Amino acid sequence: MIPYEHVISLRMKRQMLLHPADTAEYGELYRDLSPGLNEYWCGFGNPPSLSFRASFDDMQYNRERLLARELVKGRFQGGNLGWIEREDLELFAGLYRKPMDSLNEVQARLLTLITDNGPINIQTMKEITGMLVKEITPVLHRFQEAFLVAEDQYNGEWDRGWVLFAQMYPELSVSRYTRHEALTIVLKRFAYRLPLFDLDMAKSYYKLPVKELKAAVAELVGTGELVDTGAGYILSGDEAELSAQGEPEQVRGVLALHRNDFLVKTHEHVLKALYKHEQYDILYYLLIDGEFKGALMGHFKNGPYILDDVVLKLPEGEAAERQDEIIDAIYRVNSREHSPLKRFLGEEYQSNLT
Repeated sequence: MIPYEHVISLRMKRQMLLHPADTAEYGELYRDLSPGLNEYWCGFGNPPSLSFRASFDDMQYNRERLLARELVKGRFQGGNLGWIEREDLELFAGLYRKPMDSLNEVQARLLTLITDNGPINIQTMKEITGMLVKEITPVLHRFQEAFLVAEDQYNGEWDRGWVLFAQMYPELSVSRYTRHEALTIVLKRFAYRLPLFDLDMAKSYYKLPVKELKAAVAELVGTGELVDTGAGYILSGDEAELSAQGEPEQVRGVLALHRNDFLVKTHEHVLKALYKHEQYDILYYLLIDGEFKGALMGHFKNGPYILDDVVLKLPEGEAAERQDEIIDAIYRVNSREHSPLKRFLGEEYQSNLT
């Protein structure tokens, strides 16, 4: 039996949440946690970032990587937007490409327009075709999922060009990897950064059928690259470290993680059910000593959020004892001045700050 505290300690290390990554370590971390996402709700137009995991301003770093076309935008994980490194485009095409065997009249018209005129922005497409933006946009998104068309968003501007994928990346083959082959590669990265996972976690993150995930895991277990512990899967090279006697490095602290965070996405299937609330939005999930044990409830809006209440899955005494630490973590990602917390565990909260 692998002690869970060893898993938590190693997970926090490999997530770079105990010792944030420098630029030399960041590349592999970003690759393993790909597709990179921007911050939930307020991150539109911003580059992706890995919250709390870098010892430098990784949003600015990734802005520079976007400008250099080292990071590229696509649609992955059920059609959601994400940014991956250019070197991984073939891999993620294998993982997520949804081919279009035939085109309807509108799709054919737009594809011809992009073929003849790309890079071309949506406004120009609208002017040439007379179509509405709301008619054009879904077609472009479907083209992205098929890896037929690429969106050249190298900065945060709205006016961005759309171009044939094959024209923008002539050296790449979207059929180099089958989905099964791609899964066996990304699941090893997934296992390294977690380092214990189950099929529900993989499905929650990758948004792919359990049957296909199960087949890829079975192959990796068969080749000895993964080990089935009975409680989940680990890399075979981690078995000795996770089973070792002695105390692991202590994990202590609170982090408020937004809803696009890698750890949140891998646990989303559990967190959504555990913290479901009809009245409030879940603004952040609270990672306490390396485990999800709470949530910040409120309402999203443009500008500072409305912070309504903190919900915790901690013993009552511990919750009271760590109140200030938890609230400090919340205000690390929110403004004390513009987003005053209304309640803590359902009780009115009055800050002792003047």
